Amino acid sequence: MSLQMADPPGPRGRRRILIASLLAGAGLAALAVLAVLRLDDAGQLDPKLWRVLLDEPDLRTLLWEGLLDTLRAAATGMVLAIVLGTLLAFARLSKRPAVRAPAAAIVEILRGLPLLMLIFFAYLGLPALGLELSAFWALVLGLTAYNGAVLSEIFRAGVLSIDRGQTEAAEALGLRGTQIFLSIQFPQAVRRMAPTLVSQLVTLLKDTSLGYVIGYTELLRQGRSAVEVLGGRYALPLYTTLAVIYIIVNGSLSLTARWLERRQNVRAGRSPLPVDVGENPGPVPAVRI
Repeated sequence: MSLQMADPPGPRGRRRILIASLLAGAGLAALAVLAVLRLDDAGQLDPKLWRVLLDEPDLRTLLWEGLLDTLRAAATGMVLAIVLGTLLAFARLSKRPAVRAPAAAIVEILRGLPLLMLIFFAYLGLPALGLELSAFWALVLGLTAYNGAVLSEIFRAGVLSIDRGQTEAAEALGLRGTQIFLSIQFPQAVRRMAPTLVSQLVTLLKDTSLGYVIGYTELLRQGRSAVEVLGGRYALPLYTTLAVIYIIVNGSLSLTARWLERRQNVRAGRSPLPVDVGENPGPVPAVRI
């Protein structure tokens, strides 16, 4: 059932909306044309500048290595964040306050801290405590801590959206809390929260660019190094290339997730059930730990 907060616009209102849309579109088009003309006047659209990737094989190697390092950090962080998020969600759904309260405190602390602060703490703070980490693991640890806390809330929201009758039926069959969570609640929660989950994983991948502050050779740092070597006049072509690479990688991740979701729905013989993070149809019996 949809909730309509206002009456739909009438003929006059629709005309006004159409006129405003056309004016806004024309304004954006004019700004785009102006930007292109200014770039052309500054020589930034010179084909010689944009052929830099074709003319410099060492540059292609540099960016390729940066992309591989970015994907390596992102993949490791995704796996560990999902594991941490699952454990925290499981703990937060516990009936035991001694388990639930510390998990809730950890989630709120990690979500409340800036990701960059967590990365700095892993790279600069932990060595003071006797634990030396490479730039790779410091970045991965920061990504895991922050995104694991966020994913735990996504998983918990998915579990809370499940009909409590399924949990009660499983308890009546004698299943333990861990079995209920892993076999019934968690798989459905992941499926229902797939769009939000994918969005957070895409954010994690983009956040690997913060690794440049601790010297990790990810894609953005490699591109910045290339600009420093070749000169500022190559900044626009190189950073545009980096933007295209990020869009392709993140788009591929989203498409892969959608394909897996459709395949799972076809195997199960059911349609997707999109659920918002804030949706909570009713309390779900907490997991016994």
